[in-house]
Amino acid sequence: MLTLQQIKENPAFIIERLAVKGFDGKEAIEQVIALDDERKRLQLENDNRAAQLKKLAGNIGALMKQGDKDGAEAAKLQVAELKELQKEVSERLAATEKNIEQILLNVPNIPYKGVPEGRTAEDNVVEKTGGPMPELPEDALPHWELAKKYNLIDFDLGVKITGAGFPVYLGKGAKLQRALIQFFLDSASEAGYLEVQPPYVVNEASGYGTGQLPDKEGQMYHVTVDNLYLIPTAEVPVTNLYRDVIIPADRLPIKNCAYSACFRREAGSYGKDVRGLNRLHQFDKVEIVRIERPEDSYSALEEMKDHVQSLLDRLGLPWHILRLCGGDMSFTSAITFDFEVFSAAQKRWLEVSSVSNFETYQANRLKCRYRGDDKKTHLVHTLNGSALALPRIMAALLENNQTPEGIVVPEVLRKYTGFDIID
Repeated sequence: MLTLQQIKENPAFIIERLAVKGFDGKEAIEQVIALDDERKRLQLENDNRAAQLKKLAGNIGALMKQGDKDGAEAAKLQVAELKELQKEVSERLAATEKNIEQILLNVPNIPYKGVPEGRTAEDNVVEKTGGPMPELPEDALPHWELAKKYNLIDFDLGVKITGAGFPVYLGKGAKLQRALIQFFLDSASEAGYLEVQPPYVVNEASGYGTGQLPDKEGQMYHVTVDNLYLIPTAEVPVTNLYRDVIIPADRLPIKNCAYSACFRREAGSYGKDVRGLNRLHQFDKVEIVRIERPEDSYSALEEMKDHVQSLLDRLGLPWHILRLCGGDMSFTSAITFDFEVFSAAQKRWLEVSSVSNFETYQANRLKCRYRGDDKKTHLVHTLNGSALALPRIMAALLENNQTPEGIVVPEVLRKYTGFDIID
C-alpha cells in the first residue's frame, strides 16, 4: 500500500497519478491526511500522559518515604484516573491507525511515470514485436480441435470430474505440458533464479501482503472452514517468504522462481474468447520473483522482460510486448508489460505473461525492508512475472506448428518430450 510519507509529501501528485488508473483518490487521500493529524495529536497526548504517570509513580515512592500516607494515597488515585484516561486515548489511537490502514488497503498503487493514459486494453501500447509469423492453410484447426484429434486434452472429462475450466491432459499432451514446465524452470535457473516449491494454499495475511486481498477476493477460491485461499499465482506464497523480514543489503537482489498450479474463479468470464485453453480455472505456470533495492528495480524489470522474450524466441513463437495503460493495470502494479503470442488458427493474440514492478507498494504491506549502508531500514521494491503461463503457450504451439503430418514439437523441447512430432 502507499506509505504515509508518499501521501504527505505531495498529496496532489498522488491524486493526479491515481487518476491515470481511473481511480478518484481525492476523498481517500484527504481522509488519510486528516486521520494522520488526529493520530499525531493522540500520540502526543498519550506520550504526555505516560510522562505524567512516570512522574507520579516517582512521587508516590517519595511520599511513602516521608511518611505522608495521605499524600501517597491521593497520588495513587490520581494515577488510577490518569491510567483510565490513557487507556481511552490508546484505544482511540489504535482505532485511528486502523482506520488509516483500512483506507490505504483500498487505494491502488500509483502508476509509474512511463505508464500511458487510457481506460481499456485498446489503449495499451505495442512496444516491441518479434518471432516468426506462421502461415497456415485456411482449414487450420484451433487447438481444442487438435487436442481432440490427437487425444492430447479432454475438456469433457474435466467437466465431468470438476467443471468447466479444469481440463485433463493425456498422453503426449501431458508430456508436452511437463516439458514446458521443465524448460521454463531450467531456463530460470540458468538465469540465476533460485527455485522454490511453495504451498498452493495461503492464509489471509499472505493475500493482504501481495494485494490480492481485499481487491481480488471474489476471484480467489476460498477454503472457508480454514480461512485459506488457493493461490492465483506462485507470486503470492513466494513474495510472502519475505513478509516481516529485514533483509541484509548483501543478500540483494533476491531472485526466486517457482512452478505451481494456479486457481482462479474468473467470475463473469464467458463467450468464444474463453474456449479451450484460452481461459481456465486451474492452470500451470512458472513465476519469477525479484526483491531489489529501489535504485536497481527498473534495470531488473528490463532483465525480466528480456528473459521472457528469450523463452518465446526459443519456442519459435510470434510475440509482441504491450505497455499497459493505467486503466488496464492491476491494483498493485506501478508498471506492467504484457507479452502476447499470436495464435495463427484463431487469428488473435493471447496473453502469456505479465511482468510488473510494484515498487514499494507490496513491500509496505509485507513490512519487507533491507538494512542500507546508512544502517537504517528501507522498503525494498518487489517485481514478478510469468515465465511462463502454460495454457495459451500450449494453444499457440499446437496451432502454429500443425502440419499435414502432425504437430511439430519445437526443437528446444524435444530433449524433455522424447518425441519430435505429435501424430
